[in-house]
Amino acid sequence: MLTKRPWIYPCALAIALSLANNANAQHKRQRADILSVRPADTTQRHSDSSKRGVPPVRPYKDVITPDMQTYKGFFTVHRKEDKYYFEIPNALLGRDILVVNRVAKASADMRNGAFGYAGDEIGESVYRFEAGPSKKLFLRRISFSEYANDSTRSMFAAVQKNNVQAIAQAFPIAAFRPDSTAIVVDATELLNSDNDILYFERKIFKDRAGMGAQQNDRSYIEYVHTYASNVDIRAVKTYSAGLNPTSSNYTVELNSSLVLLPEKPMTPRMQDKRIGYFTTQYKDFDADPQGVKQTVYVKRWRLEPRPEDMEKYKRGELVEPLKPIVFYIDPVTPKKWVPYLVQGVNDWQKAFEQAGFKNAIVARIAPTKEEDSTWSIDDASHSAIIYRPSVIANAMGPSVADPRSGEIIESHIFWYHNVMSLLHDWYLVQCGAVDPRARKPQLDDELMGNLIRFVSSHEVGHALGLLHNFGSSSTVPVEKLRDKAWVEAHGHTPSIMDYARFNYVAQPEDNISEAGLFPRIGDYDKWAIQWAYTLHPEYKTAEEECKALVGIVTDSLKKDHRLWFGDNPYDARCQTEDLGDNAVKAGGYGIRNLKRIFPELINWTSVPGEGYESLFRYTRVLFGQYELYLGHAMSNIGTIYHTERIAPDEAPVFEMAPYAVHKEAVRFVNEQLFTTPLWLNNEEVMNKLPVSFGVELNNLQSGAINMILTRDRMSRLLWAEQSSTGRSAAATKKTYTVTELLDDLNKGIFRELYEGKNVDAYRRNLQKIYVGRLIEQAFTPSDQNLILPPSTYHIAQTDLLALLKDALRQQQKLFKKAMVSPTLDKMTRLHLQDLDTRISGKFAEEQHKGD
Repeated sequence: MLTKRPWIYPCALAIALSLANNANAQHKRQRADILSVRPADTTQRHSDSSKRGVPPVRPYKDVITPDMQTYKGFFTVHRKEDKYYFEIPNALLGRDILVVNRVAKASADMRNGAFGYAGDEIGESVYRFEAGPSKKLFLRRISFSEYANDSTRSMFAAVQKNNVQAIAQAFPIAAFRPDSTAIVVDATELLNSDNDILYFERKIFKDRAGMGAQQNDRSYIEYVHTYASNVDIRAVKTYSAGLNPTSSNYTVELNSSLVLLPEKPMTPRMQDKRIGYFTTQYKDFDADPQGVKQTVYVKRWRLEPRPEDMEKYKRGELVEPLKPIVFYIDPVTPKKWVPYLVQGVNDWQKAFEQAGFKNAIVARIAPTKEEDSTWSIDDASHSAIIYRPSVIANAMGPSVADPRSGEIIESHIFWYHNVMSLLHDWYLVQCGAVDPRARKPQLDDELMGNLIRFVSSHEVGHALGLLHNFGSSSTVPVEKLRDKAWVEAHGHTPSIMDYARFNYVAQPEDNISEAGLFPRIGDYDKWAIQWAYTLHPEYKTAEEECKALVGIVTDSLKKDHRLWFGDNPYDARCQTEDLGDNAVKAGGYGIRNLKRIFPELINWTSVPGEGYESLFRYTRVLFGQYELYLGHAMSNIGTIYHTERIAPDEAPVFEMAPYAVHKEAVRFVNEQLFTTPLWLNNEEVMNKLPVSFGVELNNLQSGAINMILTRDRMSRLLWAEQSSTGRSAAATKKTYTVTELLDDLNKGIFRELYEGKNVDAYRRNLQKIYVGRLIEQAFTPSDQNLILPPSTYHIAQTDLLALLKDALRQQQKLFKKAMVSPTLDKMTRLHLQDLDTRISGKFAEEQHKGD
C-alpha cells in the first residue's frame, strides 16, 4: 500500500478554498437558466421542441403517473416496471455529487490478482447537474486539478477558459414539477447502459477483469434506494468474457452511490511533510504571484463538536463529535473474529481523545436484511470492514475523500481470509523462540484473534488518513527491545503504521510478554491524529492555522524524536519489516532466534499422518526471514538519510549515513552470509525437503552480492566522497568509499587467499558469483543502467568503471600470488586459474573493441 508525493512546502502562501462560494453562485445562475427555458405556453413549447427534433416537455402528470413507485431522497426517483425517472430539484443544480462505483458481488472467473472481489472500487468522480440549452439537463464531470480562487483577478478567467469541464451526459427534460421547483428526466438509459459514469467508470478495470461488451438481455436494475444525502443503485450486469478462453460471460452485481457533498466544504488542513497523511491536491494559480504551486490538503474525517459543546471543547473538555466515525463489520465475517475487528477499531479512541473527542470512532455490527432491508454495505455513505474469502494474504484500508477539502467521506477496509496464514508465519519465525503459543501448525483462536486485531488497527489507521511510517521503528534503541519493563510499557515501535511486525529482537531469557511483542497504536499515531483532528477555531483561515501548526510540529519533534516520520526508500532508517536503530544488532538477535527455531520446525509444524509439505513451507518462511535480516544490514551501505526540515532549521536534509554504519554492515554480511552459514544445513530438516543447501546458499549469496554491487549504490558512495572534497577539516566527516567497499568485500570473500588456505566448494561458488558481478558492472556499457535510477550519476561521467576494473586487476594479482603456494590443492588452483582467465578475457575483449 506507497507512491512518492510531489515536493511541496508544508504551508502554501495562499489558500484557495472558496469553492463553496463559487458553487453557490453557479447554482444561482443555473437555477435562473433552467427556469428561463420553460415557456409559459405549453402548446408552443411542444411545437418548438418537435421542430428541433427534441422530445417535447410534457405535463408532469402525464410523465409521473399515480401508478409509479416513488422514492424520496436528496433527489426523487420514480419507477414504473423497468422505467426510471430522476426528479432533480432546482436547488441541486450546481451542487457537487460524488459518484462511487463498486463491485457488490463478484464472479470468481473475473479475478486478476488482488482485483475482482466484492467491495472493489471501480470508479470515483465528481459530477454536477446543470441547465443546458434545447430543453436539456446536463450532467457535467468536474475536475479539481487546477484552480484559481480570486474571481476579481484576470487569472481566474484564464483558468476557467482553459479548464472546461466535460459534459458526461445530456438528458432531455421530460417534465417540470408543477410548482417549477424541479426537473424530471428519463434516467432509464443511464441506469441500464454500459457507461463511464456508473458502474465501470474506467475501462482499465473491465480490461483487468477480462470483460467485453455488456449483454443487455441479461442485465437489469436490482434496486434504487434514496436517502437524504445519497442515492444507492444496484445493478446486475452480464458481460461477454472478452479474450478469456475459460468462460463465455460474467455476471456480477455492481453498486453505484451518488453522494451529495457538503455545500460548504470542510475547512482543509495543509500538508506538513513531517507527518504522514494521504493527500489531495491541485495546481493553485493564486498561491504564487510569479508561478504555480501545488496546494495540498491532508485527507481526514470531519469531526466537529455539537454546537452546544463547542465552548466545552475550547476549554479542553472531552466532547462527543456531532457525527462519529463508524465502521460496520461485514455480516459474512466469521463470527469468532468479529470481536477482534471491533476492538481494532475501538483502540483508536484513545488517540482521538488527544484531539479533544471521546467516542469519536466506533465499530458496529452491520444490520441484517431483516433489521433494515434498505441498508447496503456497498453504500458509499457507510464505512465498513469487508471480509474476503480469498487465498490472497493481504489487507488494505483505502478511503474516498472530497477532492475540494480532503474530507474523507467513507472507507471500505478489506481483509482477506489468507492474511491469517501470513500472520501465523510471521509470528512463528519472529517470536517462536520466546512464545510457546507460536509453536503450532495452527494458532489458538485467542492468539490469532489478537493478531487480527493488530491488522485491523493498522488498516483503520490508513482509513483515518495515515500513511505508512516506515521510519518509526528506527527511533528505538535496539537494547530497549530486550528491556522487559521498557518495551512492555512503550511497545517496540512508536507507530502501528510501520511495517514492524513483531519483536524478533527479544531473546528467551528476556521473558517479554505479548505486550512487548505485538505492535500497538503508539506515540506517533496519537500525535499524528492530534495534529490532524484537533480543531483550531481561533484561526480564521487555513493559511493562518498552517503557520501556527508548523511551529507546533517543529517544537514537538525537538522534544521527542519518537515522533519522527520517514518513508524515503533510499533511507535505510525507513525499511519495512525491520526493528530498532541498528540493523546489524537487531539482525544479529533475530538470527540467534532463527538458529533456535530451525531445528524445532519438524516438531512444531508436522501433523501426524501427513507429509512434510508444511515443513517445506515453514523452512521457506525461515529462509526468507533470514534474508530480511541480511537485507536490512545491506541497505545501510550507501544509504542517504533524508530528514524533512522547515526553515530556519539549518541541519542537513540529505546526508550520507556515518562511516561506521557502512563498515559494520559489510562486516555483518561477511560474517553471517559470506562465511558459509552451515547452521542452515540442518540434516534432519533438509533431508525431508526437495531442496539442496548448496543451491539455496547460492541463491542467497548471489542475491546479496547483486544487492550490494549496484551502480546506484556505488554512485551514492561516490557522491558522498566527492561532496566531502574541499570542505574544511572541521566540517569533513570520514566517508566510506567505493574502494573501501571493494576492499572489505575482497577480504571477506577471498579470506582464504589472504590466509594461505584452500577454498572449499561453497566458497568457490561464492567467489565466482562475486567476480562475475564485478565483471558485469565493470564491462556492461555505461548506458545500460543495471538498476540505476535516472536521478543518479551517468556512469560514463564518473570514476566508477575505472575503480571496478582496478579492483579486478588487484584480484588477478591476489590469485597469482596465492597460486605459488605449495599447499594449494588442485580444485583451488583450477578455480583461481578460471577466475583469472575470465577477467583477462574481458580486458582482452575490451582491447579488441578499442582496436
